[in-house]
Amino acid sequence: MSGRVGLLVMDYGTARDMDDVESYYTHVRKGRPPTPELLAELKARYEAIGGSSPLLQRTAQQVEGLATALGPGWSVYHGMKHQSPYLEDAVGKMAAEGVTTAIGLVLAPHYSKFSVGEYVSRVQAAAEGTALDFSFVESYHDDPAFITMLAKRVADVRALLPEDHGRDEAPVLFSAHSLPSRIVAAGDPYPEQLQRTADLVAAELGTDNYMTCWMSAGRTDEEWLGPDLSDVIAELGAKGVVAAISCPCGFVSDHLEVLYDVDLEAQQAARDADLLLIRTESPNADPEFIEVLKGVVLRHANERGL
Repeated sequence: MSGRVGLLVMDYGTARDMDDVESYYTHVRKGRPPTPELLAELKARYEAIGGSSPLLQRTAQQVEGLATALGPGWSVYHGMKHQSPYLEDAVGKMAAEGVTTAIGLVLAPHYSKFSVGEYVSRVQAAAEGTALDFSFVESYHDDPAFITMLAKRVADVRALLPEDHGRDEAPVLFSAHSLPSRIVAAGDPYPEQLQRTADLVAAELGTDNYMTCWMSAGRTDEEWLGPDLSDVIAELGAKGVVAAISCPCGFVSDHLEVLYDVDLEAQQAARDADLLLIRTESPNADPEFIEVLKGVVLRHANERGL
């Protein structure tokens, strides 16, 4: 391992198949089994997108692509928050294979203490007592290459809208996973980072017709960040808007939240509002996105003299 830098690529994880949904959901709930009603609701969502999420496959492709792009000077590992190999498993493997210098990268562009921060905390705890020295990419929400990639995707789908059906007037709806609203009072940068991404992409596109909104709020009694994407779509339809572009920029892979919350739930809201909704393509393992991640990692490494 001499001279090599370890890279731990991290993501949320998902159920492997329908038989794994309860175990996965229990892990998400910190060991508390879901109620029959919650379990049935989640299973129905998986069934609605074909019985499984493509997230595990997409992430594996991203990790493999990033390892190839970085080249032989790097040892790349993969760990997940709620699926095996878990974050702790990956850290243990890195330590066992002699990695001493490592970078952590979460496959989420925007930082929150309650999202990326939890990955960092778990990895740091797992690395205690080992020779591993970790530093972390906390966010890349304003990375110029990431912004350019998103702008291209918005422009590509806008071109698909009929000229006589709101092509030029269609607002862009930038969205990310909702979190409890209490993060705002705590000074968490998450909402501001989403707004920053939206502002930069809109500036590159030369438009001022855009807004931020939220998706996939948790099933809890507390208030979550809003407005919700589907509610925004309903409001736009009520105002006579005939088309809109969904850019779920808080997600970098096709998975349950994109394929269900946007492609099914938000699309139903759009039909109810008599509005045409079109979504940008997810980055997945697109070589352009792999280059974005490569640039983010190398810049972080250079800043730390690695």
